[in-house]
Amino acid sequence: MIHTPMDKIAEATPEPMARKVRGLSDRAIAWIFVAPSIFLLLAVNIFPLIWTIRLSFTNYRVNRPNRDIDFVGLRNYERILTDSDTWMTMQATAHFLIWTIVLQVLIGFALAYLLNMKFKGNDMWTTIIVFPMMLSPAVVGNFWTFLYQPQIGLFNYVVTFFTGGDPSSFSMIGDVQLAPWAIVIVDTWMWTPFVMLICLAGLRSIPDSIYEAAECDRASKWRQFWTITIPMALPFLMLAVLFRGIENFKMFDLVVQLTGGGPGNTTTLTSIDLKREAFEKWRTGYSSAYAVILFVTVFGLASIYVKALNKVKER
Repeated sequence: MIHTPMDKIAEATPEPMARKVRGLSDRAIAWIFVAPSIFLLLAVNIFPLIWTIRLSFTNYRVNRPNRDIDFVGLRNYERILTDSDTWMTMQATAHFLIWTIVLQVLIGFALAYLLNMKFKGNDMWTTIIVFPMMLSPAVVGNFWTFLYQPQIGLFNYVVTFFTGGDPSSFSMIGDVQLAPWAIVIVDTWMWTPFVMLICLAGLRSIPDSIYEAAECDRASKWRQFWTITIPMALPFLMLAVLFRGIENFKMFDLVVQLTGGGPGNTTTLTSIDLKREAFEKWRTGYSSAYAVILFVTVFGLASIYVKALNKVKER
């Protein structure tokens, strides 16, 4: 008789323990396997959050570990919410967030709608369009920094080809008015394919029988688009907005590679400002309060948005 490794383990198990294991329900066994992962997630996510909240009420500085830690109450939160520079940073983040989402949803859905019309070379074009999101933000940042160079960059020459101006007459990442749009263009170029894939999945999930029934009722293509395509693809569109909204709210590496937050503070997003407060000015208590405010903002907006998304899915 051949004994498998599992049979040997079962034979080696003490009888009292074996009886206890046999008496466990499937639910209890499932919890035994899942518990280590849950404990690890709590240790990695919940503990740092609680510790950050604790530090936000103090004047702690990580570069002065021997200094006495004083409880300052809500002073850090008050200073952040009354600081004009913080609100300018929030405004820059809102500009980046809104315009990237709008452009990525419009262009991504348009590309998905075109690719959903099966034609020759469909798979090849899908692969080409998806290519930018395969690159790392550091590579994309360096690549577009070169493209934005006024003297040798291709971007200025393309713009002046249509406008007839001098290629070196403007700098996308060096001009106060143009720099915010420079990071919007790059992020849109990189992450529109992500939105396109989500929208494409939504469009291909719509049964063809619905369109066939609409054609039998003599509904025009325009009517089908607004009464069938948009309503049924709306949950996927909203899901794409949720993902990109959360990711762009914490955008850091791409903007640092492109502009470093400049010129001045015109492209300093909240993530960059938080990093400077925590690891350049070493105001750990202050930056902890800053992080808590950002967390509450994102979590609150995301919770409201998810409720709206669930209502749309239930319709």
